[in-house]
Amino acid sequence: MDLMRRTLLKGMGSTGVLAAALAAGVLRPTQVFAADWNKAAFEAKDFAGALKGIGVGSTAESKDLLLTAPEIAENGAVVSVTVVSKIPATSSISVFVEKNPMPLSAHFQFANGALPEARVNLKMGQTSLVKVVAMANGKAYMTQKEVKVTMGGCGG
Repeated sequence: MDLMRRTLLKGMGSTGVLAAALAAGVLRPTQVFAADWNKAAFEAKDFAGALKGIGVGSTAESKDLLLTAPEIAENGAVVSVTVVSKIPATSSISVFVEKNPMPLSAHFQFANGALPEARVNLKMGQTSLVKVVAMANGKAYMTQKEVKVTMGGCGG
């Protein structure tokens, strides 16, 4: 009984501290989540504008950047894509769908020592090139693959 009372009092105390911090404006969770959002890159209307938004001028093709995506996607609402970079010191990976209204679909940043791998479900309105750009040591590397999106899952 005494242990339950202590646990309840601890929980009420920490909840009160958290509520007071939120009310005082010390904690602002919405600002934390939006702090790193690159609005210019994600709202760009073309591939070149999105590249410029993430700070990339030109890219070089690389076989060390592995892109796994289906040849044919029967449902364009969920196209699963996996990216693995074998380029040393990869600091970021960006995924683009060239024919989407806003091509930049995902942007991942990696700290030193992190494995540069990402899996994302894309929404594709039509058949398009999926392009992946990885940044490493100030250079940009790219690979791409065409994904055919069928209408109604009929495979045509």
